[in-house]
Amino acid sequence: MKHLQSIKPHLFTFIILVCLTSCNKDDVNEDANLSTVNVKLKSTIGELNKVYLEIEGVQLRVKENENTPNAWLSLNVINQGTYNAYDLREGSELLLVDNFEIESTFIYEIRLVLGNNNFIDLNNILYSLDVTNSGNALPSNLVRTELVKNRFYEFVIDIDIDKSVNFNEDENMMVLNPKLYTEIRQIQY
Repeated sequence: MKHLQSIKPHLFTFIILVCLTSCNKDDVNEDANLSTVNVKLKSTIGELNKVYLEIEGVQLRVKENENTPNAWLSLNVINQGTYNAYDLREGSELLLVDNFEIESTFIYEIRLVLGNNNFIDLNNILYSLDVTNSGNALPSNLVRTELVKNRFYEFVIDIDIDKSVNFNEDENMMVLNPKLYTEIRQIQY
């Protein structure tokens, strides 16, 4: 027991030194070249109120030439699945990407990745919306913005449903060719 008394001052000194020399997460991130990104999806709807979209992903183009390897960066989408665009009106946006950290860089374009399970309900009859032949499964929007380190960015993708859905008479099918508008909000840490 007596030998513990002699170790006590050394242990106390060690604990104080560890506390004084430790750093927190904010100190480490100040030197990192990272930005944080959120992505939300909302819709503008006029007459078409039963259009269902299958969301598979969100990508950012980080290189000028989109055909360059690694030109597109896939973000971690937390809410994949099929959603009624009517439910995504102003104030009811769908959070697709939540606090995703990426290297601060120039962003050229944002792209919504759609699956094949897109349809419209007209008079209680479901019609598939083509996105592969005549439509567009990878709609994108030019954003051209520089992501500054230690900043938080929120991308809000607005899809205009009435302008995005049309009937292709030649193919005799409903087509989804999404018309996107993107708003970028920057918030400093």
